[in-house]
Amino acid sequence: MNAYEHKIQLNLAETCVDPFTLREFFALVEEEDFFKKLKEKKLTYGFIEGSPNLRKGIANLYNNAKTQNVLVTRGAIDANFLVFYSIVEPGDTVISIFPSYQQLYSVPKSFGAKVKLLKLREEDQWLPDVEELTRLVDDKTKLIVLNNPHNPTGSLIETSLLRKICKITEDAGAFLLCDESYRGLYVKPKDSVPSALDLSKKAVVTGSLSKAFSLTGLRLGWIAANEEIVDDCMLHRDYTTISGNMITDAIASLALKHVARIYRRNLKIIRTNHRILSQWIDGEPLIEWVPPRAGSTAFLRYNLHTPSVDLSRRLIKEQGVFVVPGSCFEMEKFLRIGYGCKTRTMKNGLSRFKNFLHHSTTAH
Repeated sequence: MNAYEHKIQLNLAETCVDPFTLREFFALVEEEDFFKKLKEKKLTYGFIEGSPNLRKGIANLYNNAKTQNVLVTRGAIDANFLVFYSIVEPGDTVISIFPSYQQLYSVPKSFGAKVKLLKLREEDQWLPDVEELTRLVDDKTKLIVLNNPHNPTGSLIETSLLRKICKITEDAGAFLLCDESYRGLYVKPKDSVPSALDLSKKAVVTGSLSKAFSLTGLRLGWIAANEEIVDDCMLHRDYTTISGNMITDAIASLALKHVARIYRRNLKIIRTNHRILSQWIDGEPLIEWVPPRAGSTAFLRYNLHTPSVDLSRRLIKEQGVFVVPGSCFEMEKFLRIGYGCKTRTMKNGLSRFKNFLHHSTTAH
């Protein structure tokens, strides 16, 4: 993405809901004088684990968390890395869903773990099969890894299925790492799933302000878990980042006082764009999908013989539209599209995509 996203005309590859400008954010939370108040802040290391206000705001996102259950990190990618770094040892078995964000299965492998892939299938609505998960568990299983809501497909593990996975994890004496970066972005209002943290004492969850909160540039995430795990991750973080950014911490603390406002803004965007994307797919014979239920990404199957990387590059060159090839997830004949962008970007991008598909078929 880094090679293309800063010079593309229409970015449909982005996973974050339309990021705020600073002006938009401070207007939404009615804090126009924020930087004026910040001028007297001394730029020390600050609170290594994150400021009390920030940790309290994050803890309030869960039913059963307190500030001591939260460690602030630099994005969810830092949070996930720290969990693997702190828990996984050579010879451990780690079971990770696939396809997924590559970090979730490649990093534990780099730490010497035997990684088993719990493969999600289109015919199963991209949801994990608990019978297959049970078969994958062995006596060395240390960690089971989920991403809910799921990137890239937008599938949502509902409460009953999540409870079963928690039970399998507990019976194995393992931990459950659940990357919940897209939590809160539900296409239908009735689709709301509790955090894994609120279902199991063995759950370790990670989150971020990048996706559902549209504050991507802050690069702020967190780990929420029992105190022992949080303390262990904090010790390991002494070898990576030590502490976060004080100005980022202050902005994030403000954001978490206004969660409801941010969600209202962002749910309107994804629900509007999901409807537009759904209507477009209904009228496009070359594209199929399992409609996403949550998050801001969709996984589209296309019916052309072109490899996904070639198709994506041609789409950029010929139409100025950017999507992610399925090969990035080791899944050919698929494309990932983000629908959290501005609605006019969504409409224009899909219009050009349709032109591309029309010319591709007439060329053959």
